[in-house]
Amino acid sequence: MGLETEIKLARKEIISDGYDMSVGEIINLYKDNELKINPVFQRLFRWDITRKTRFIESILLGIPIPPIFVFQDDDGGWELIDGLQRLSTILEFVGVLNGPDGNKIKPSILEGTHFLPSLANKCWQTWKEGDDAIDKPMQLQIKRARLRVEILLKESDENAKFELFQRLNTGGAHLSEQEVRNCVAVMINLGLYTLLKGLSEFEAFVTTTSQTSNALEKQAGIELVLRYFSFRNHPYKRGLDVHEYLDQALIHMSKDDNIDWTKEKENFEKTFTLLSKVLGEDVFKRWDGSAFSGKFLMSLYETIAFGISKNITNYESLSPELQTEIITKKIKKLWESPTFINNSGAGVRGTSRLTNLLPMAEEFFKP
Repeated sequence: MGLETEIKLARKEIISDGYDMSVGEIINLYKDNELKINPVFQRLFRWDITRKTRFIESILLGIPIPPIFVFQDDDGGWELIDGLQRLSTILEFVGVLNGPDGNKIKPSILEGTHFLPSLANKCWQTWKEGDDAIDKPMQLQIKRARLRVEILLKESDENAKFELFQRLNTGGAHLSEQEVRNCVAVMINLGLYTLLKGLSEFEAFVTTTSQTSNALEKQAGIELVLRYFSFRNHPYKRGLDVHEYLDQALIHMSKDDNIDWTKEKENFEKTFTLLSKVLGEDVFKRWDGSAFSGKFLMSLYETIAFGISKNITNYESLSPELQTEIITKKIKKLWESPTFINNSGAGVRGTSRLTNLLPMAEEFFKP
């Protein structure tokens, strides 16, 4: 297939339209719930007051606003794909922005800038006594500023929506790969996202994975749950970048009606309940020959969780004492396995790790 043909086929997957609209029109669409910001996406609104002020300053100075991207849902409404920081800054400033919980966010109060020092302590209107509001002409100037809205129509391929969201959201808010995946999951299969998020808070899982607060903020827990189900339902292909693999697995699982999620959830809960009972927070830590120590290791998580999950029925038939004895012994023996040692170090690429460790896991952890 030639390049020209590839381009034509790819372009067919994205069906788009666009309008130039005023900021005032955009505000009204949002107030009327015709332009929606998904709560999962809304949680990623991270600009500090300095960046918010600089953006409002840009509008007042007549600097063109970069376009926002939306996709059209089945009801004809728009859902934001890109432009969260800019759009939320405007909506927050004028006092109409809802937070992820549905409650109104407190309107922002601006700082002074190099070009407009008098912006200091300015707000949109007098919300309470003592507020220093911008005057009516400035309000109209902001509301009449033009904004290009690029629309991805509902006929577009789901993969194209994912690609577009991914490419557009690689900067600005510095999103992690999983934060982007979360937003995409909500777009294409809310039920799957809800399951992943719920299981990331499952007590035995939280205990055994012991993630840092910073990792949790970047949605590391949900990514670990996604890895677990991906390994079980979308076999890894040699050489594929790990994050690209997780992207593909998410889309595949979102659309696969043959996956029994009730059974998958039950398997997950049984697996981590067992691991928590056996070694608790030590299960995914290094064994140095005398004790478990150090931090959570991804190579251990991938190998142990997958291996135990594939053998959970066999372990259930054993006594608790025998479960503990066998699993503890096998985890310690991992550190004597050349395959594990050669593919679990800090310098080992994720592609090599998954290619070599996943195939050994099921057989290694047979009781």
